[in-house]
Amino acid sequence: MNRLSTFKTAWITAFLVLTTPFIAFAQAPVIKTEGTLIYLADNLNEEAKLGWCIDTKGRGLSDQLHAHSCKPSGGDVQFSFDSDTGKIESVEYEGLCMTYSNPENEEIPFGLLDCMNDEPTQQFTYDADKMEIRYRADQSQCVAVAEPIREAGPYQSRDLILADCAGLHSSFKQWVIRE
Repeated sequence: MNRLSTFKTAWITAFLVLTTPFIAFAQAPVIKTEGTLIYLADNLNEEAKLGWCIDTKGRGLSDQLHAHSCKPSGGDVQFSFDSDTGKIESVEYEGLCMTYSNPENEEIPFGLLDCMNDEPTQQFTYDADKMEIRYRADQSQCVAVAEPIREAGPYQSRDLILADCAGLHSSFKQWVIRE
């Protein structure tokens, strides 16, 4: 990691640590999406209580990822995890995987790109006990959601980020993987 990237991660972590006491936690979402899904274990203030899923940014296919209200209709919020390869693959867009493609972008560091064998930027681990998705190349880094919520049509969205696991409240980094 370069100094700018380290500074950004430290800033995000400090922000989350300082603001965490002011957020209501520990409310499970009401998941209406059927099928394979990766979603945040805590509803974390999603208005309709639909929870937060990994999602393509914008409508339909996009090469950028964020967190979004789990849409009851499914589609681009549906991702699967392969523990053997470490890949998080889109169910809707077969052959496209979550990739840590833009580490310099603190708001949109993840992209949805062609799945490639042995590509380190597409390899993650899942700690089922802690419910954390970690970046395989740096196990101290967790896939998490940022605190700010944006309106996204009838739904809501948040940035999907990679941040220091130790500095994050569990509500921002605990994921359920449903096959």
